[in-house]
Amino acid sequence: MSVRILALVGSLRAGSHNRQLAEAAVKLAPEGADVSLFEGLAEIPFYNEDIDVEGTVPAAAAKLREAVAGADALLLFTPEYNGTIPAVLKNAIDWLSRPYGAGAISGKPVAVIGTAFGQYGGVWAQDETRKSVGIAGGKVIEDIKLSIPGSMTRFAETHPADDSEIVEQLTEVVTRLHGHATEPAAA
Repeated sequence: MSVRILALVGSLRAGSHNRQLAEAAVKLAPEGADVSLFEGLAEIPFYNEDIDVEGTVPAAAAKLREAVAGADALLLFTPEYNGTIPAVLKNAIDWLSRPYGAGAISGKPVAVIGTAFGQYGGVWAQDETRKSVGIAGGKVIEDIKLSIPGSMTRFAETHPADDSEIVEQLTEVVTRLHGHATEPAAA
């Protein structure tokens, strides 16, 4: 049986370099792993406990929860907006954290990676994302990290899937996350 890894991208931009990284991860999945890219974060309303009521949860939020519940692990790709996590990704984590103590993300292995224009590749956003995911109940894999600086220059004419260094690093990330998802404690 294949390990299902769900990728969430914190950028809504069509030409997003983080989306391109996620697309590359889908292609680079090792044997025994199926990486799929979740579509639809833009349609999810901001989290509001008043609308998070059993039987009337917005369809887009329910779709996200179902996709995450069916995954064995999560791979989050985050750009850095004003030194922190993009609202669309934080909103997804908020929806996944509920119901409190039993959210779809609870106990799931989660790796956070990404690229950003700055010289540190978005490490602040990645750190904030790991913090949020951990508080939400996800099992953050702290030793899986990939921060790619200078995205606008590095990927101006080259897709991440065509950058041999990125391919090697991304393959290692997905392979290691796959390993964490198959550990008996992850089941």
